[in-house]
Amino acid sequence: MDIKGVQGGVTFDGEWITITKKAVGQQPREYRIRAADVTGTRFKPATRLFHGYVQFVLPGSDPAREARGPLSGGRPPQSDPHSLSIPRRSNDAAAKLMAAVEQARS
Repeated sequence: MDIKGVQGGVTFDGEWITITKKAVGQQPREYRIRAADVTGTRFKPATRLFHGYVQFVLPGSDPAREARGPLSGGRPPQSDPHSLSIPRRSNDAAAKLMAAVEQARS
């Protein structure tokens, strides 16, 4: 399963979650998370005005706080390696991916 995010993407192969982020002017970075290690997921659907996000919570770490402000729209910061902002067109694919991760966790 793949979803295209804002400056990156998320893939899930049934066991591993791979988050690829590309900040402006930098090389793409990949973060791999085993689905069995995920203790929680957070999904905020995007709207017409603001991007949403997907986030994976790991043991021993708190979820990144949502940045508040007129341009952030309540998303975790770009520097958080366990989350990715998504556009509105990716809402359905993100919901399916999160459901698949939740099923793999259990």
